[in-house]
Amino acid sequence: MRIISGTHKGKRLVAPKNLPVRPTTDMAKESLFNILNNHYFFEDLSVLDLFSGTGNLAYEFASRGAVQVTAVDINAHCVRYIDRTAQQLDFPITVIKSDVFKYLERARIATDIIIADPPYDLPKSEFEKIVTMVYENDLLKENGVLILEHSKHTDLTDLAHFSDARKYGGSVFSFFYAETEEED
Repeated sequence: MRIISGTHKGKRLVAPKNLPVRPTTDMAKESLFNILNNHYFFEDLSVLDLFSGTGNLAYEFASRGAVQVTAVDINAHCVRYIDRTAQQLDFPITVIKSDVFKYLERARIATDIIIADPPYDLPKSEFEKIVTMVYENDLLKENGVLILEHSKHTDLTDLAHFSDARKYGGSVFSFFYAETEEED
C-alpha cells in the first residue's frame, strides 16, 4: 500500500502478512480522496476510521493534514501495526483496540468524516446497525459524512441517510449524510 498525497506522498508501507485484512486498493482510495477533496479542506478535519485494519485510510487522511484521526480495530496485531506506523510517520492518529459496535455505543465525540471498511461478508443488517448508531449517537458534525466501503454484491441504497454510491472494481463506497430540513 502507498500514501497517495500529502506530506508522505508516495511512501510505501508494507503491513505484516499475518494481519486479517483486505486493504482498500490504491485505485479505489485515490478515487475516494478525489471526491472528498472537492468537499472538504483536510487541514480542518477530524476523522473516525472504523475497522481500520492496516490503517491505510487513516494514514491517507493524516498525510493530507487531518487534525485528528481515530483508528478503531479489534485485532491486537492491527492496532500495534497502526500505532507503530503512526508514530514513525509522526501522524496524529489515536489507535483504539475495540469492537466497532461497542465503540459506537460509547463514543460521544462527533467527527467530520466516519469511514468504515468492514469485512465484505458483513451482513447487511450490521451495515444498517453502523448507520443507525452513528446517527442516533450524533457522531457526525454538521455537514459530516459516513462512508461505508463494501462489496459490489451488497446494496445499501435503501438505508436511512443514503446519498450516493461509487463503484471501483469489486468495491463500493456508499455515502450517508444527515437529512437537512428544507427552508420554505
